[in-house]
Amino acid sequence: MGLLDGKRILVTGVLTDESIAFHVARLAQEQGATVVLTSFGRALSLTRRTASRLPAPAPVVELDVTSADDLAALAERVREHVDGLDGVLHSIGFAPEAALGGNFLNTAWEDVATAVHVSAYSLKALAVAAKPLMGPGSAIVGLDFDATIAWPKYDWMGVAKAAFESTSRYLARYLGPDEIRVNLVAAGPIKTMAAKSIPGFEQFEGMWDQRAPLRWDLTDPVPAAKACVALLSDWFPSTTGEIVHVDGGIHAQAG
Repeated sequence: MGLLDGKRILVTGVLTDESIAFHVARLAQEQGATVVLTSFGRALSLTRRTASRLPAPAPVVELDVTSADDLAALAERVREHVDGLDGVLHSIGFAPEAALGGNFLNTAWEDVATAVHVSAYSLKALAVAAKPLMGPGSAIVGLDFDATIAWPKYDWMGVAKAAFESTSRYLARYLGPDEIRVNLVAAGPIKTMAAKSIPGFEQFEGMWDQRAPLRWDLTDPVPAAKACVALLSDWFPSTTGEIVHVDGGIHAQAG
């Protein structure tokens, strides 16, 4: 038996096979789940191409989390492939270039608003859109990057991640009566397509080499993906509003 036998899992954010989201989808299938992916716009073809590398075929439904029309249509689009959902992975984040790289004091509200909308509010939007498909015992898991400190060059994305963490706690409060769990996995830095677009990302490599008690491999997304799969399973039935750190232990160390 697999951890996710018979479960139906929606996975957002699969672009390349380097991503944590891809490995969540892969491991979920290996653990017995039926997986549906989301993508939109020009990324659709890339997601479909990457989906072909999964152990089993996975359909891709269109979803732009900033589009009210796409959110309203999500349940219907997903029902074309599965009759409900037992889990959702939120792996979505974006900040304009002007909101990163040390430009914190000069970033205009319009760029900040984009970062917060896509990277934080989208967790609530996705949860509400998927809720009609989810029943008791379902789980929502979001991919996080520790927002308790100010990271170099991360700037307004760090602020958006702080909002993301708070959003997950409020969702845990409001979805708890429906027995839907909401948790986050705060992963250490992984050299994904998204991470490579962050100015100064290479600075994180030195930090993790020097401070993480456990060895941290910036090219290995599997440890974080395994944590997501575990939280999507039935093995954490009474855990919600939690942030699980999969970062080699650096979050527990002094600078």
